[in-house]
Amino acid sequence: MGVPRWLFVPALLGAAFVLLPLVAIVARTPWSRFLELITSESSREALALSLRTSATSTLICVLLGVPMAVVLARTSFRGQGILRSLVLLPLVLPPVVGGIALLYTFGRRGLLGETFEVLGLQVAFSTTAVVLAQTFVAMPFLVVSLEGALRSAGRRYEAVAASLGARPTTVFRRVTLPLVLPGLASGAVLAFARSLGEFGATITFAGSLQGITRTLPLEIYLRRETDAEAAVALSLVLVVVAVVVIGFARQSRSAV
Repeated sequence: MGVPRWLFVPALLGAAFVLLPLVAIVARTPWSRFLELITSESSREALALSLRTSATSTLICVLLGVPMAVVLARTSFRGQGILRSLVLLPLVLPPVVGGIALLYTFGRRGLLGETFEVLGLQVAFSTTAVVLAQTFVAMPFLVVSLEGALRSAGRRYEAVAASLGARPTTVFRRVTLPLVLPGLASGAVLAFARSLGEFGATITFAGSLQGITRTLPLEIYLRRETDAEAAVALSLVLVVVAVVVIGFARQSRSAV
């Protein structure tokens, strides 16, 4: 069945709406100073911090999000719909609000902050705070992707394995995970990309301390006020990194 021709018009308009701003960044990039701008000390520190914290937050998302997605997709209990809504809330919640929520949870006077203070640990305005902010906003992307993969895969193979005497843990490890590995890979990449671009929750909960909490999006925001060319160059770097990550994820998913 063919595609109606009139659909190409809004499709092209949508593609242009997404691509033109990227073309504008490329056009405005100061190529003569590009390497100088992206290799400054503050730029290198911000990029390294972003990559390091994004990788850490993605690992946490996998460790916590996979069990969460499996429970939501494979069980049924009272209040499950409400729980799913709360888990997915960061998808629609303004990042600044998420940062405030984290601050009043892990800050010095937060729900858990005083306990951490007694233990001699300071979470807010530290690199740990960056990881927590990124994890908070990124985990729903992994949960949504993996839960959808689990529901699409169905339970037939898991039921067969269980009928042959496999324990639940064995079924989960040998059947469920391999079955939804492409969805898990896709969700992990989405979580990494979302962590890499996180701004609002980070600046609210972690602040902007060079080398400690100033990730690349924060560096771009600050450079915009003092050096617009540097902000454009660093924006292009962030776009390229995101494109590479997403492209790698698509190749990995096709290979699986």
